[in-house]
Amino acid sequence: MPTANIRLLIACPDARGIIATVANFVSDHGGNILEADQHSDTHHGEFFMRIEVEPTGFTLDEINFKNAWKKVADRYNMRWRIDWGTRKKRMAILISREEHCLNDLLWRWRTKELEVDIPIVVSNHETFKSAAESVGIAYHHLPITSETKSQQEKRLRDLLDKNAIDFLVLARYMQILSPEFVASYPERIINIHHSFLPAFAGSKPYHQAFDRGVKVIGASSHYVTDDLDAGPIIAQSVIHVDHRDTIEDLIRKGRDLERMVLATAVRQHVEDRILVSKNKTVVFE
Repeated sequence: MPTANIRLLIACPDARGIIATVANFVSDHGGNILEADQHSDTHHGEFFMRIEVEPTGFTLDEINFKNAWKKVADRYNMRWRIDWGTRKKRMAILISREEHCLNDLLWRWRTKELEVDIPIVVSNHETFKSAAESVGIAYHHLPITSETKSQQEKRLRDLLDKNAIDFLVLARYMQILSPEFVASYPERIINIHHSFLPAFAGSKPYHQAFDRGVKVIGASSHYVTDDLDAGPIIAQSVIHVDHRDTIEDLIRKGRDLERMVLATAVRQHVEDRILVSKNKTVVFE
């Protein structure tokens, strides 16, 4: 039985009549639209839409939807995806030496704020093994050096395949993934970066911010691409700082932002609220 509403996401060139066509299609197949959001990007001439359909009464399913929908999709040159709400997404968490984002995600998972399954936590350190195993999640230690990086990435991919992982969350995982690895999970690797991107990309952004004397610091969650810290941004937030704050103060304040921003991005991904175009996101809240 479905565990959630059916979610359909659409991106295509903007044109008249798309909303009416989609609504009529759902209605013609016995569906009831419970939620609908759309956005027209007038600068690029693109249209984006997200709808939630009540499962009860909808006459199409995972087997026959594609053929029925094809005429509409072809007519408007749509990119689309659908989630049938029949199972929870399966998430893997990757972590290094910082635990605040891991602890926050596990808490939101335990309280069912995040409706996901978390089969595994993977780390290049053994530090937080007990944190994962104490809540029944398998912990895998894959230490990485420059000589073992390729081998360990292969082991990581094997683990992800074995556990049928849908997407990955880098909860302060301080390793750069290879282009080959990233290409295997397009728009399915979520990272948290401890700055308000595109400012202060790379390592030690709080130190960079301190040296520049900024008046706000931020955190950004984004999809991972080949370009370091330059993938499509999903969620961001900032907090004010001043000349009295030390680097340690910036790090402390930033951790709160990182937890909140990463959790927001993960929830939006889990709820199929994100569409990507031209290295930008449209996020329907």
